Amino acid sequence: MREALRGLTTRGRSFLAAAAAAGISAIILGERDLLRVAILLAALPLLAAAYVGRSRYKLACTRSLDPGRAPVGSSARVILRLQNMSRLPTGTLLLEDRLPYALGSRPRVVLERLGSHQASSVAYTVRADVRGRYPIGPLVIRLTDPFGLCELTRSFPSIDKLTVIPQVFTLPPVRLAGEYAGTGESRARSVAVHGEDDAATREYRRGDDLRRVHWRSTARTGELMVRREEQPWESRATVVLDTRVYAHRGEGPTASFEWAVSATASIAMHLRQQGYKLRLVTGSGIDIDAAEATGEGIILDTLADVKPAQNGDISVLVEQVRRRSDGGLVIGIFGTLTVPEAELLAGLRGNGATCIGFAIDSSTWVSMSPGERSEADREHSAAALALVHSGWRSVPVVHGSTLPALWPAAARGSSGFAWRAAMAETVSGVNR
Repeated sequence: MREALRGLTTRGRSFLAAAAAAGISAIILGERDLLRVAILLAALPLLAAAYVGRSRYKLACTRSLDPGRAPVGSSARVILRLQNMSRLPTGTLLLEDRLPYALGSRPRVVLERLGSHQASSVAYTVRADVRGRYPIGPLVIRLTDPFGLCELTRSFPSIDKLTVIPQVFTLPPVRLAGEYAGTGESRARSVAVHGEDDAATREYRRGDDLRRVHWRSTARTGELMVRREEQPWESRATVVLDTRVYAHRGEGPTASFEWAVSATASIAMHLRQQGYKLRLVTGSGIDIDAAEATGEGIILDTLADVKPAQNGDISVLVEQVRRRSDGGLVIGIFGTLTVPEAELLAGLRGNGATCIGFAIDSSTWVSMSPGERSEADREHSAAALALVHSGWRSVPVVHGSTLPALWPAAARGSSGFAWRAAMAETVSGVNR
């Protein structure tokens, strides 16, 4: 009650002042009717304070986000649902949700009177242009009585997290070199021709279950053939993100690092949809498998939080990938490389791995003098050539390049063809 009295508005305090003046006047003048008026004036704000103080502890609030993961540059809808748990109706409610600066200004929403056990919902939208996890809340509610004599503030402790994920682009379907590399007893050739559901066969041995006889193979070979128990073939892919801070340039959402993160997310989602058993490795120490059904969410949540690493090193990144390397496809998204760093990446060619590297020329993200530009282009070309000599399929990336346009350059074919296709996209990007 004491806290409720401190919440009296200017109108409520004016009522009390008028009641005091009327009471003193009634005593001096001996007017009983004026005393009744004073009692009424004093009772109204006191009753309002009691009413607001009692109802403030009987409100329930829930918050929901739609969607819980929002891509960069898109909007998310925040829905607030309030329910009056008491038998008394509330007055007008002013809702204010606390938001971080990146999501915009704090929304203020007015909710009209809630009746006994009545519920109502209000919604507002937020938008973020920078990746990350943003807390939404706590919710602050200002409670007032119907006459506006008392106003109290209540804060709900619940906080929800909005995950702003990198932008994911839809990539054209292409056939990648090494797409049938992986683990299992069946061969890539048989998987490519027959599919994963066809069983391999062998000659019948005494004691084999006759229910395993493969009659089509028996008719084709003229000998009794049975199905062979084997593990299904698994296509494996490792996506590598270079997080060295000095390898990227630019600031904010348009930085080369943001391009790399978006490309990593797009490639990872594309490979997941193609049935790859996926692994994500970054230069900041992240190493996760995304083989489960929830793998897509794990990847996107991880990339929403990834930051440039101050002490990154290509040799450490190579060792981290090789620690669990089991062949398959390796796709790297690299910032600016030097020739020695590109040569170090040859260490990922072990175990028959097929390596495709998107080599970002981060110098194109900043303005340079003609002499500096010429030198930067020469160094980038030398590093890209060293990457090709290391056994990688190199796809050059400059400012203005789009991943869907570059993706076909990573397709199956000769390295020279991929290099020429990527260079054509690079030139067009520079011209734009």
